[in-house]
Amino acid sequence: MSTTETTRTPVRPGLPLALGGRGGTVLGLGTATIFMSAVVLLPLAAVVWTAAEQGPGGFWDAVTTPDAWAALKLTIGLSLVVSLINLVMGTLIAWVLTRDDFPGKGLLNLLIDLPFALPTIVAGLVLLTLYGPESPLGLTLAYTRAGLVVALLFVTLPFVIRTVQPVLRELDAEMEQAAASLGAGPWTVFRRIILPNLLPAMLAGTALAFTRSVAEFGSTVLISGNIPFQTQVAAVQVFGRIESNDTAGAAAVSTALLSVSLLVLLLIGLVNRWGARRG
Repeated sequence: MSTTETTRTPVRPGLPLALGGRGGTVLGLGTATIFMSAVVLLPLAAVVWTAAEQGPGGFWDAVTTPDAWAALKLTIGLSLVVSLINLVMGTLIAWVLTRDDFPGKGLLNLLIDLPFALPTIVAGLVLLTLYGPESPLGLTLAYTRAGLVVALLFVTLPFVIRTVQPVLRELDAEMEQAAASLGAGPWTVFRRIILPNLLPAMLAGTALAFTRSVAEFGSTVLISGNIPFQTQVAAVQVFGRIESNDTAGAAAVSTALLSVSLLVLLLIGLVNRWGARRG
């Protein structure tokens, strides 16, 4: 055998090789598609299909009954208020946790994730105990819209904070220092350098907070009192319709909520793309 010859081991095509090439991409895409279809797409399609069974007229009649329309308007209005509060306070808290050091910072950072771990019905019970008719704080918010705002703020607290924090950590401090050395004040540095970088994350977190508020049930069902035209939110209204065996009506209201959430996410995506092109 010539010294220039090399021994080659034949390669058998199989799963390990496929995973490293196009076959792996196809396999991964197929698995992800099947999983997403089973968990997300098919249930959503079933809800929309049920809502559409009575035709456009039946759908419109279901979502425009006085109680359903009032619940939808209340839910969207409260969600907007909660999202704006989260936009400001969530960004402020993320700033403090990222830029400042203080006693108890680790505990506060841990507590922010509590709404993710705590069942929302438990959160509703805690809020009802704190702000109910026998409130130990002497503050009665149960069965009021203010109580609903507090409940929605509790469950949406982490979204803006956890979306903004990583961006704050990655910001180039040298840019801020250079601007300050050229005479820019703190507000100018924030407005010209920090805010443009934070804005996409702030908007994304706000959109997530809004969509969570729109669909929230557990934390609101107890503290709201479910009073039609006053404190009945759309998710609780849907539950009431299911209990009354009005599945089509419940699906119609659910589809309306889904449409609003998708529209908000789409608008935020368009704004982020516009901002990226300008940057």
